[in-house]
Amino acid sequence: MFKKQLVLFLTLFCSILTTDVFAQGVFAAPIIKKVDHTNREDFQLRFESIKWTGAGLYEKTPIDYIPTMELRARLQKVFGNPTQKLEDLVDKKDFRPGECIQFEYWFVVNDSIPMMILDVDGPFANGLTYGGASRYIDLMPEVKRTLSKMLLDAKELAEFDDYFYSPEDDRLSWYRIAYKNGEFVNKKIDKPAGFREIVFDNKRR
Repeated sequence: MFKKQLVLFLTLFCSILTTDVFAQGVFAAPIIKKVDHTNREDFQLRFESIKWTGAGLYEKTPIDYIPTMELRARLQKVFGNPTQKLEDLVDKKDFRPGECIQFEYWFVVNDSIPMMILDVDGPFANGLTYGGASRYIDLMPEVKRTLSKMLLDAKELAEFDDYFYSPEDDRLSWYRIAYKNGEFVNKKIDKPAGFREIVFDNKRR
């Protein structure tokens, strides 16, 4: 009799605990919201004390094997325009050539966790570069798996049009990177109008 009562008690306890845990959203998929271009300053002020790290975000998922150009089109489809692109950085007084990127997406996960996705190799690689808050390292693998699923679930690609400058010694060139009319564009170009010259070692390139 005692054993039956104990089993019944444990069953009811586990049922209540499980219901409470799901009610709190512990097992819910992370909610990933993009930071719009106009909200960059608010994001930076809110998370200015965060220690950024890639730890927890480099466990392999399917998107790590997809060309970055395709991922850019998938990000455009799922989240819209990037939080910022190269043109938002190149005119900053403290800009350094090593900071050349094609695009950055900034996110707030579950309304409290900051994350960034950027591309430092333009169209020349697979996957993305990630940054998250060090205090949430344990949560980052699940966040990345959720992001991977969101991007792979996109049934079609969205058009985009970016610029990229490669600071690598064997390139040092401007590129137009785009997805237009169902085709990817990866074209070396002259410096786009409106961009200042990028200085390397006190020499203009």
